[in-house]
Amino acid sequence: MSRSDILLSVRGLHVGFDGVDVVRGVSFEVGSGEVLALVGESGAGKSLTARALLGMVPRGATVSGDVLLGGAPVTSADWGRRIALVPQDALSALSPVHPVGEQLAFALRSVQGMSRRDARRRAAAALGEVGIPTAKSRAHPHEFSGGMRQRAVLAMALVNEPDLVVADEPTTALDPETQDKILGLLRERCSARGASLVLVTHALDVVRAHADRMAVMYAGSLAEYGPVDRVLARPLAPYTAGLLASLPTADGVPRTRLPALPGRPPSPGELSSGCAFAPRCARATDHCRTARPEPRPLDGREVACHHAALESA
Repeated sequence: MSRSDILLSVRGLHVGFDGVDVVRGVSFEVGSGEVLALVGESGAGKSLTARALLGMVPRGATVSGDVLLGGAPVTSADWGRRIALVPQDALSALSPVHPVGEQLAFALRSVQGMSRRDARRRAAAALGEVGIPTAKSRAHPHEFSGGMRQRAVLAMALVNEPDLVVADEPTTALDPETQDKILGLLRERCSARGASLVLVTHALDVVRAHADRMAVMYAGSLAEYGPVDRVLARPLAPYTAGLLASLPTADGVPRTRLPALPGRPPSPGELSSGCAFAPRCARATDHCRTARPEPRPLDGREVACHHAALESA
């Protein structure tokens, strides 16, 4: 990406609790109309990183580092106007007592100061853009299917035409076909507006189908970051390679038992000064256990591994 294409820039992001960092020095960039996937095991820090972009970290968290949108620091005034969230649980994001169309209209009136009539008209149009008929705008969330509720939340996130959309596991509860349609629609609508999309997911098949770049997180740090096709075709970080090796084959042909990463991810309080993945890595040396690797450019991506140069040879 050229500097002019970069919409979101994150530099040295740290999020901690009681003096212990859970997100540790994360840096990445997302271009206009681009989809970045945050990937990793549960507890890797994906959702906390995504929420920090929006200023939605839990009470008591300390945050440092730079989050720039269009070259300017993100502030609370950007919420709802320049940045938006597509949450995992649509029911928790929608009011059960108000029609869906009214909820979108309220968002428009709150942010843009539209009249009630204009807001209702624009809300109905926004729902239509995600495949919900105008008549359904007067329905309540419980009258929608799971897929329609997620489409409604998507419409609510996009209705004010934000520059950045963060989607935190937005389709986990949906069947694969509906999931693919929702993610395809989300990407399409963001691309049409030139908005950046940060997609939090643990599903590498979703990453392959819908993301341009990926950031693989482990123990609150980036293990590997770069173009999806390059990372998936030839992972250089041992952690990324381990994740890919544990997936079933795409052709469905039976094979021997899938390899699994040994051990478990460390908790933030267990981290030492060395590589966080060293206790689970077959290639770890004494140097790995005492010196934390920093991300460095290699083969068109950034990799945090002392052995990555050997992998790329």
